[in-house]
Amino acid sequence: MPVTVLYPEDRQIPDLALEQKIFGPEVHLIRAAKLSFAELDPADCAAADGLMIMRWAVAAADLNRFPRLRCVVRMGVGYDKLDRQALAERNILVCNVPDYGTTEVADHAIALALTLRRGILLHHELQRRDPPAPWRSFHHPMIRRLGVQNFGIIGLGRIGTAVALRAKAFNFRVLFYDPYLPNGVELALGIDRAASLEELLRQTDTLSIHTPLTPETRGLLDHTELGLLRPGAVVINDARGPILDLDALLAHRRRARRAAGRARARAAAPLSGARAVARRPPNRHPTRRLADPGIRGRHTAQVGRDDACRIAHQPAAKPHHARDVLGAAGGPLRLRYLAFGEACT
Repeated sequence: MPVTVLYPEDRQIPDLALEQKIFGPEVHLIRAAKLSFAELDPADCAAADGLMIMRWAVAAADLNRFPRLRCVVRMGVGYDKLDRQALAERNILVCNVPDYGTTEVADHAIALALTLRRGILLHHELQRRDPPAPWRSFHHPMIRRLGVQNFGIIGLGRIGTAVALRAKAFNFRVLFYDPYLPNGVELALGIDRAASLEELLRQTDTLSIHTPLTPETRGLLDHTELGLLRPGAVVINDARGPILDLDALLAHRRRARRAAGRARARAAAPLSGARAVARRPPNRHPTRRLADPGIRGRHTAQVGRDDACRIAHQPAAKPHHARDVLGAAGGPLRLRYLAFGEACT
């Protein structure tokens, strides 16, 4: 029986030309282009051995429609929308594309840090006024020499490591917290390591978040943790949004503005609280309406002209990285669409 791979989502891929070239003619590909699991043809679900997922969540109830399913490939890095416990109970392998967007997201995080820490956004907004602001030298607590700042990183995986190397090149003192890495990683990279999250936050001027979203990391940075950051800290979240408590962040930013007002009245006192670059906050969250310097973005750090082909190609390519989870029947052919992933079950 031929192997069938289903691409279920609308706007997932433009056509099957690239994928069919990679898989070869022996593999049957289906491009459904639907808006939800409920719209899928039952015959396509019944035939699917592999499922390529980009934006959809996969819940336990969805799996009942796929009696032959042996592998789910998340066409990206994060796999928090997949019910891995339900998939494991069905002995279905979960794969991702762990190195997709590594350099792009790292570049994006550093670009955000420099935009705020070197005053690019502040000066840009001043020049957008009518008339543009005249040249003048001014002091702002956010604008500081990079060499006197500590750049803290939570999660030193592929992206976190790429960010560390870039921040180090800009002369930040770089330190990280990641309890899952072996001793000596910091020595190999020439950076510092914090023994705990609290130790990291107390030393950090610019914080960059690069941990996956898991039950352990959901709400990792709440009001207490954000309060440990140095006065005037910048927070960059280029990971999943729920890792950072936006309500707590908003409370700290409002406190910072009140502190700034009191400082102007007294002509002294440091600015306290955290500023942030929050990744894709909810559309109606009050952080979107804050007027003081900050950047709000969408889930686009990994997006570029060269990336559409990569995200289509990588989940299907490199058969020598594949795992034969479909058993001996069918042989090497069944390896192809499992390629280039890391088991997450």
